[in-house]
Amino acid sequence: MTEPQLTARDIAIRCVRMMGEGDGLAAFEALIHPDAVNRESRAEPPAARGRGPRAFHASALWLRAAYSDLRWTIDEAVVEGDLVVLHTTMSARHTGTFVTYDENARPTGAFPATGKTFSVTQTHWCRVADGRLIEHWANRDDLGQAVQLGWVPPTPWYVLRMRLAVRRARRGRADRSGPS
Repeated sequence: MTEPQLTARDIAIRCVRMMGEGDGLAAFEALIHPDAVNRESRAEPPAARGRGPRAFHASALWLRAAYSDLRWTIDEAVVEGDLVVLHTTMSARHTGTFVTYDENARPTGAFPATGKTFSVTQTHWCRVADGRLIEHWANRDDLGQAVQLGWVPPTPWYVLRMRLAVRRARRGRADRSGPS
């Protein structure tokens, strides 16, 4: 007996949810097209900036390193041809340092764990081709998340912690990249 083919809606929902569910690379390879592009990878680590399942998996690992109990609730799903739009609520607990990167993949911001929880709305736009996700972009409530986590407005103590975290992130990146 063969399994029923997933619809574009099913694929988009599964791809968004697997970002937080601990799925390994094999799950990403099954649902992410080899040429897939994540249009949200500009502030992500170097490994997340490529195409295909490995880049999407790297994005998931980056998010999971900063947030525990990471999950997306699907509030609405709209399908138009090969395009699926998901209105979601992302929630998690901030338990690791969240690092952002510049266009050269150099760490530019680091937000040390606060232990606080957050819940924000997001809209994910997903294009599906050949039964796999091939393109993703999103609109997120980053300010709402930052306020809930205490990143904005930061206390003087938290600013100091952020500066130290950026320094550690830059050293860690230099250590991994080898000598210049």
